[in-house]
Amino acid sequence: MAGPNRPIRILELRSVRGTGGGPEKTILLGALMSDPQFQITVCYMRDQRDRIFGVDQRAAHTGVDYVEVTEKHSFDPGVWPQLRRLIREREIDVIHSHDYKTNLLALLLARAAGVKALSTVHGWTGHSLRERWGYYPADKRLLARFPRAVAVSSEIRQELIRCGAEPDRVTTVLNGIDHRKFRRDPARVAGARAALGAEPDNIVIGAVGRLEPQKRFDLLLEAFAVISRRFPRARLFIVGDGSSRRALDEQIKSLQLGDRCRLVGHVDDVVPAYHAFDLLVQSSDYEGTPNAVLEAMAFEVPIVATAAGGTAEIVRDGIDGRVVPIGQVDLLIRDVTRALEDPTSATAMAQQARRRVEGELSFETRVRRIESIYSEMVHRA
Repeated sequence: MAGPNRPIRILELRSVRGTGGGPEKTILLGALMSDPQFQITVCYMRDQRDRIFGVDQRAAHTGVDYVEVTEKHSFDPGVWPQLRRLIREREIDVIHSHDYKTNLLALLLARAAGVKALSTVHGWTGHSLRERWGYYPADKRLLARFPRAVAVSSEIRQELIRCGAEPDRVTTVLNGIDHRKFRRDPARVAGARAALGAEPDNIVIGAVGRLEPQKRFDLLLEAFAVISRRFPRARLFIVGDGSSRRALDEQIKSLQLGDRCRLVGHVDDVVPAYHAFDLLVQSSDYEGTPNAVLEAMAFEVPIVATAAGGTAEIVRDGIDGRVVPIGQVDLLIRDVTRALEDPTSATAMAQQARRRVEGELSFETRVRRIESIYSEMVHRA
């Protein structure tokens, strides 16, 4: 057990397929920026059938203490002894889970090994029937039993409380961003725009995220079809990949957007994209606390975003950017048009957004808040 001369030892536990998403940035950067009094082991469960798993490569670039537990299939009982051994060998104090699968494992392992369990709840963004009507309701009931949980938005916190969690056990900690790493460099703008395929006089509208239904890129395409008629030099670039790509390709054709819109696909480094953007648009129906919006704030890219999840908590409407109701294509068109017609105001809000991520939304602030929860859990009598 942790004492005055021993660091608190944390096992970050996560299960994901493919290249992952925003939580991976949060987990890896959090481990990298942790105070020396906390010893972080990042553990990912890796399905042997997953041929595009990419978290290991991302972890290697950071230099964090990273390990994997391999599984033959999604319900492989062989993960249990691997995890028990890892907890014993690393003398773990807190298991910190991040999804419905590892939430169950964390609670069971905590009871079996006599350690603490904490979950960060990033939201329930899957769209399959099995997730919506099976895993997610069960996960919410399970989270109500956790001694502590971190919600990445107030909306998620209220949902956990509605499902039975004690209010004093659920803390809202918004995602943050490393503003020192993510900073606009004007010298990179021209090259970034050229690499993306934009002409010097184009208005570059960008979006970043997995191509999944809840991101509502179909809504964004519908809005852009109207916007591009008013602004012929506008171009839309959507960075990311996912299950909706084929449907979005077909929609681009049906809307006759031609070379005015491009699905860029997955990129390992999003920094050039933000240097190319004149405006970031988020059209989601559901988010936790969106990393794409935080990144745009750090890069001083003007923002128009739907009030999904924690978005309205990080972007104050009319101060840091524009926030519109979910699913309202006419309002999305209105505020994108406003931003393009009044770039001076949009730039002023983007500069204010940058100041916000240098302070209360900095990643360092987030890490210190999570570490205070670790300390409270371990040292509580």
